[in-house]
Amino acid sequence: MTQSKNKINFKELKLFLDEKVEQYNTSAFVPNDPISIPHQFTDKNDIEIIAFLVATIAWGKRQMIIKNGQKLVDIMGNQPYEFVLNASESDLKDLTFVHRTFNSIDLKFFIQSLQHIYQNKSSIENEFAKHKGNMQLKIAGFRNSFLAFPHNKRSEKHLSNPLKNSSAKRLNMYLRWMVRKDKKGVDFGIWNRISPTELYCPLDVHTGNIARKLGFIKRKANDWKALEELMVHLRKLDKTDPVKYDFALFGLGVYNDF
Repeated sequence: MTQSKNKINFKELKLFLDEKVEQYNTSAFVPNDPISIPHQFTDKNDIEIIAFLVATIAWGKRQMIIKNGQKLVDIMGNQPYEFVLNASESDLKDLTFVHRTFNSIDLKFFIQSLQHIYQNKSSIENEFAKHKGNMQLKIAGFRNSFLAFPHNKRSEKHLSNPLKNSSAKRLNMYLRWMVRKDKKGVDFGIWNRISPTELYCPLDVHTGNIARKLGFIKRKANDWKALEELMVHLRKLDKTDPVKYDFALFGLGVYNDF
């Protein structure tokens, strides 16, 4: 294959994927996706709190995630920030919640750890951004900070550790929601301390399958090493906003017979 042909193929692939980004990165995507839950809110603190909790339970069927995400909103009286900031031990004592393996014990701990963050004049954004290095180190640093609050060992599994080769799909999805600023009506772009250039694609079965068909990933497992393979290609396609291609890969995997 000649160099010129390689260039043509790259241009054609970029054009194709850019078209798919435009097709799926629209407000029409929102109602059937878990991101619809934080889209109920306008205050930054409300958005980043409920989005974090919804992203944490974002595995399984999307309709069930949305249903249980709404339960979280109801539990917090439609005021995520006020609830987290002021929840007393008695408020949390009788919490009842289950989404797959995430239960009331986990939710109580997550709320208490979030409360500790906000009562100490910080935020989820600041807790991510204060850690130096690439996104793998930022996620691992945030995880360590979050787990510093006393907790049941079982709750640790709900925060993935990329230093143990997890792709940290849900945390990377949450970061995409908070950081990207394209004003298409899907991602919020309310964080300023992390750049879109630092983001990693949420790697799941759909994005992984399409990425392998495109030759972006050679590894069989959807782990952090596979994610690093994927990001090399996505950054070549757009170094300033590589994670926008999550829409293309996910859309092709879910909605198209590709």
